[in-house]
Amino acid sequence: MQRRLCHVFMTPLAIVLASLAAMPATAQSANPASANPAIPESSYADVADLAVTANTIIDARIRRVSPVPPETVPNLPPQLVRLYVEAEVNTVLFGRDPVARRVGFLVDQPRRADGRAPRIKGTRVLLFARPVTQSNRLLLITPSAMLGWDAARDATVRSIIGELARTAAPPRVTGVGQLFHVPGSIPGESETQIFLRTESGDPVSLSILRRPGESPRWAVAFGEIVDESATVPQRRTLGWYRLACGLPAELPPASLAAMPGADARAAAEDYALVMRALGSCDRSANPAVLAVAPQR
Repeated sequence: MQRRLCHVFMTPLAIVLASLAAMPATAQSANPASANPAIPESSYADVADLAVTANTIIDARIRRVSPVPPETVPNLPPQLVRLYVEAEVNTVLFGRDPVARRVGFLVDQPRRADGRAPRIKGTRVLLFARPVTQSNRLLLITPSAMLGWDAARDATVRSIIGELARTAAPPRVTGVGQLFHVPGSIPGESETQIFLRTESGDPVSLSILRRPGESPRWAVAFGEIVDESATVPQRRTLGWYRLACGLPAELPPASLAAMPGADARAAAEDYALVMRALGSCDRSANPAVLAVAPQR
């Protein structure tokens, strides 16, 4: 179905955006303090990067740790050590495959300052695994897909699982597609629509409305038609994560090449407005270091 560009300013989207003026600004969701100060608190993006890919998510406690001989993993970076871990399963948070009470898996972890393997026996962890083919064996989605458990991470995982269970969970955004800028009938009035590329091909679009004497309003539609469902995504939700962590910081020059200069500048300004409102993706530069803190 062809996507529609709204050319009139009192479209359903315009009404939704205008109504936002009477609503309080969306507050950033609180990230509760870590229940275990020895474990570094990971960001929403660090957890979401693993949770949206995993077929099985497990809350477990490590009972046995054995370093894998380094000669068997010659391509492993020297600052990491590969471990064979056995863990007792507390809860299967997500997944349909049968899982044994005790599971074994391989995981890569940062070495301690003295070069030795971290002391993680007894640590409670969150595991992000591929489909389980043997109930007592796990294959993590990445070599370091294990995070130290704390209340904040547990709450984040559960909220992401809840969103993924919906039939219309936001798809992964991979870039910017077509965009349009329509000046209004009076000075200072305009609307920009930006269609985004997604991994699944499902439609996602941004709309930015400007009206004289009012603050600019924007919304995102996760669907084919831009209507009353278009909203501003709350921070620390999958909608926010897909945009903040999937979009480029600026509009690609190629997407503006066919537009008149004034329209291109206006569209770039509207896109910058959206990116400022979203804020930066809180993904860590090296999430593996945040996995499990060394125990003293």
